[in-house]
Amino acid sequence: MNILRVVWGSATGPTAMAAYDAALADANIHNYNLVTVSSVIPAEPPLEVVGTAPDLGPVGNRLTVVQSKATTAPGESGAAAAGIGWARSESGRGIFYEATGEDTAEVRETIERGLDAGTELRDWTFVDEDTLVRETPASADEHTALIVCAVYGDSTPIL
Repeated sequence: MNILRVVWGSATGPTAMAAYDAALADANIHNYNLVTVSSVIPAEPPLEVVGTAPDLGPVGNRLTVVQSKATTAPGESGAAAAGIGWARSESGRGIFYEATGEDTAEVRETIERGLDAGTELRDWTFVDEDTLVRETPASADEHTALIVCAVYGDSTPIL
């Protein structure tokens, strides 16, 4: 059975894209072609908060994710914050909501408001809800990137 995994990573780099790639490497999902989906959770898979993904298949494969990504430019003050929240119903199906900002409290509040709105839209009985938010300080010298992703199972061939 496939597993939903919540992973995260942060890094700095000479460009925004280099920092993002390094943040993906910190979460061990850098060698896949990420396909972002709109945040609906299927009923069957369990969800695990793991931090760093295990090996999810061959390099270059497609990997389905819900992604929260924050970046800062060199010299920006403050921090980058990113997070994902989820709510699951009695049947196991559910929703993810993602947000970014400059601090964990702001991101957490945005996610909770989104989850409240999303659960009200659905005629399901929700029984489980949680949120994971990470924050990293902005670098004075380089771009900073932070990602939090919900990864849907293992990778699949892209061709």
